[in-house]
Amino acid sequence: MLAYRYPLIAREGWHWIALVATIALLLQWQLGWFALPLWLPVGLLLFLFRDPPRKVPASPLGVVSPVDGRVLSVDTAQDPYLERQAVCITLQMRKTDIFSVRSPMEGKVLQQWIGQHDTSAIGARYAQWIQSDEEDDVLLVIAPTVRVVRPKCYVHSGERVGQGQRCGFIYFGGRVEIWVPMGSRIDCNVGDTLQAGTDIIATLVHEKAIPPRVPSKVDSSGTVSGEY
Repeated sequence: MLAYRYPLIAREGWHWIALVATIALLLQWQLGWFALPLWLPVGLLLFLFRDPPRKVPASPLGVVSPVDGRVLSVDTAQDPYLERQAVCITLQMRKTDIFSVRSPMEGKVLQQWIGQHDTSAIGARYAQWIQSDEEDDVLLVIAPTVRVVRPKCYVHSGERVGQGQRCGFIYFGGRVEIWVPMGSRIDCNVGDTLQAGTDIIATLVHEKAIPPRVPSKVDSSGTVSGEY
């Protein structure tokens, strides 16, 4: 299972921050304090690539938000990838939101699609199918705002991923769909602002097992007694 040990600043931005900081440092050496405004881009990059830790809730059946963003819609529709009826929760990221992607639930990645289904409603470029140990299927679909830059994915088909675990990156945000099974309890509303890995957007619902039948007893008088 993947582990991410680069706190506060996402590693995807390290080389950009280092490049701009080096240029600012060289110019300041040449120009002195006149080059001070050139450090503003460094501060902007540090802000854009911030990646604070998140506390994952103790809810094994909870589906957490994979990204920071606002809920645009909650609809029942035909899943174009798994060809099933499912509930689709659509989130919109802002260009200044944290760009890291976190797994909506714990499970095994069964399949991924890259650059397919571009004709879907959100113009998706990437999709990932995760199945829990209880065989619940959750689909994560990403359509980046900047389409010339592909989203980063750090987990492959056949690998396990943890709930709320950092598993990808979307440069400058995008639109994200989470498809959950029919019958799931939806725990978010249109207009809600969510945090990745922390806020639960849905809860998987399993039918309760039928309690075992207690064997009947026959006493000496022939009376049958027992509980169900």
